[in-house]
Amino acid sequence: MFLSIISCMLKNLMFFTGSYSNNIFPDPLDKDEEEKTIKLMLEGDKSARNKLIEHNLRLVAHIVKKFESKNNNTDDLISIGTIGLIKGIDSYNNNHKTKITTYCARCIENEILMYFRANKKNENNVSLNDSIGFDKDGNEMNLIDIIKDDSIDFLTKIHNQDSINLLTAYLNKLTKREKEIIIKRYGLNNCKEQTQKEIAKEMKISRSYVSRIEKRALTKILKEFIINKHEI
Repeated sequence: MFLSIISCMLKNLMFFTGSYSNNIFPDPLDKDEEEKTIKLMLEGDKSARNKLIEHNLRLVAHIVKKFESKNNNTDDLISIGTIGLIKGIDSYNNNHKTKITTYCARCIENEILMYFRANKKNENNVSLNDSIGFDKDGNEMNLIDIIKDDSIDFLTKIHNQDSINLLTAYLNKLTKREKEIIIKRYGLNNCKEQTQKEIAKEMKISRSYVSRIEKRALTKILKEFIINKHEI
């Protein structure tokens, strides 16, 4: 649930910016600033670590482009590549004088390649969502539809509650107005999903202003999600 909402937000950010590499993420640090930030990170400064992750997110988008195809989901590759970036930042040391971008690029590519290898191994696995035919009304039936297992519902409830807790934490990073607009736009907290035009009319502001606030809020949520992804 939480990851699907994040994925939806990613797609909206792509709509706003036209690309993962434009406007969403800050520019790379210049050489002097990067060296200073690396030094602080290696001394244990967490904010410096997060800064390096944030300012290298465009590297993920750049590398993902090499793997893009009609068979690959770009959102998934961005998420997987970001995990590789975080691992690269967390394991980096400059003892061998390797540039941090070079080192992280390898980590990002390795993470994506491992993802492809794992998917290939699981190609023949049976999924509960696999189609097994159609019912008498012509509706598609999946394996999960005919398997009765109370534990599935129980585990789903736990997963959904965890997802709600995570999403609530990220929403709390927003201003009151940003939070209100995101809740209305995505139908959160049992609210009806609304268009930007509907929200603008209700809040008595312009649709373009709603759009700008939504973009800003989504960017905040996405950055928090990416920086803390390894803890999810």
